[in-house]
Amino acid sequence: MIKLAKWVKRTEEGEQGFTLIELMVVVLIIGILVAIAVPTFLGARKGAQNRAAESSLRNALTAAKVYYTNNDGYTSIDSTAMSSLEPSLTYGSITSTNPNQVDVTGGSVGACLSVEAANGNIFAVFDPGNGAVQYYGPSTTGYKAATDVCSTALTAAPSWDTTTSAAGW
Repeated sequence: MIKLAKWVKRTEEGEQGFTLIELMVVVLIIGILVAIAVPTFLGARKGAQNRAAESSLRNALTAAKVYYTNNDGYTSIDSTAMSSLEPSLTYGSITSTNPNQVDVTGGSVGACLSVEAANGNIFAVFDPGNGAVQYYGPSTTGYKAATDVCSTALTAAPSWDTTTSAAGW
């Protein structure tokens, strides 16, 4: 109350403006708010990037299942066939962290689809065609590229040690 009275007296006497201490308090408050908001924003951004990659993978998996039904297997699945089934995505080897670019690999043991999120996380899904779809990701370790995930899956059709389940994404 004493400070408020001094401020009122100062303004009545014609002194205008803020003291250095008042300005420093305002800067301190703004700094605290920024320190709280920035990590929250970055966490939300990373989550959104993961969800974009997962969404692309789900859409590509749906198209791959249509391909499987139409062709009785995944043996000759490729980028061209997938482009006609789901044209909103681009297919081929992953060259960047574009969540709409899906790597498609097929073989006699199943189909593998992979994508790299904008934050570098790798997601993959392996469908052997028997309904036992396996999900992989998010991970930036263990595999250097999403194509490695699929080549490993198609050689031995392994049971991946998944970090998320289908319900997780």
